[in-house]
Amino acid sequence: MECRSWLVALPAVDGRQYVYRVYAPEGALLADLFWEAWHCHDESAFPRAWDLFDAAVIRQVG
Repeated sequence: MECRSWLVALPAVDGRQYVYRVYAPEGALLADLFWEAWHCHDESAFPRAWDLFDAAVIRQVG
């Protein structure tokens, strides 16, 4: 199964939007892509991202 590249944009409490590249199969569930990006963000030094699935923007890029 070939992995694809996805961009997941998460809005944060500081008003910014943080974008993460997630690699997953083409048929990956959007919720799985969201949680993968959110967990990467949660482990960083950036201000907290909202953990609201509906606020995320998810796009396949490759």
